[in-house]
This record gives sequence, C-alpha cells and structure tokens, in this order.
Amino acid sequence: MMEDGETINLNPKEEKSVANLTGQVHQLPCCIKYDGPCCVSDYFKPKSTGMEVEGLQVGEAYFRGRKLQGATIPLPHGYSGFVIERGLGSHGKRKASDMSVEDPKCWHVNAKFENITYWNHDSLPSENDSFLRAFHWFAVAEALHKPITTEDLASATLALEKLD
Repeated sequence: MMEDGETINLNPKEEKSVANLTGQVHQLPCCIKYDGPCCVSDYFKPKSTGMEVEGLQVGEAYFRGRKLQGATIPLPHGYSGFVIERGLGSHGKRKASDMSVEDPKCWHVNAKFENITYWNHDSLPSENDSFLRAFHWFAVAEALHKPITTEDLASATLALEKLD
C-alpha cells in the first residue's frame, strides 16, 4: 500500500532500460511464497491447444504436475501494465550522473506489459471468469470519471422530463 507522499515514475529517462514483458506475464490460481530469482521458463512451459472457447484462444500448461488452462488477453486500450520497484530502478543499478540519495518513497518502472495470461485450474477459460469480468470495471470507471458536457446534461434533463 502506498503511503502519503510516495511517487511512481512511469516515464523512465531511459526507455531502453525498461524490459518489455508482453506475453510473459501470468496470473496463476495459486499462491507462491517465494520472492527471488528462478528459472521459470525451465519448468513452466505454456503451449497453445489450438482450441477456442467463447472467442478466447485456450492455452495449456502444467504447474507442479497440475494441468492449467488459460487464455492471453490484451489490456484495454489506453492501459498498460508495469512492474515497479521501490527505491532504485533498473534492478538496483544507477548511472553515475544520477547518484542522488535513494528515496524510499519513490517507485521506479523496471518492466512493462500489454497483455496478461490468466490460468484456471479446474475449468476452461470463459467470459464468466472473475479475472476477465474484472476488466469490465475499466469501462465503468471511465464512464464515472468522464467529464459531463452541457449536451449530456440537456439530454439527461429531457429524458427525466419524459419520465414525468
């Protein structure tokens, strides 16, 4: 949870230093109690099944012997995903020209992504999956925060008058 006064820099000075993880971000139906380096690609090898369900291309993978079925979905237009880290950016490396004291209230972008693969354990991916349904809230949030124009007010007033 972010505290007051913390900032996130989503516009790194060196765009090249930000890794592009598009196609490599996965949401697994489990909790992994480990936070460190691992050769994930040696053990987790997703592949396409060639099957399509409700417009979703189904993928298949195994995690600790358990079969997972999932789908890769793009993030909505105008949205991007970021991997951020508190303090030093670029995996703890700093250029000589930027030797200011580390600010623990500042977050830096280490990677970005444009899609995510979500996995189910017991079922095929579906438009009814809670993970996928959560993406509908982007449209709701946009509608709630969209500025109201005078034309919107006039048409809403007319609609209300017709109801009376």
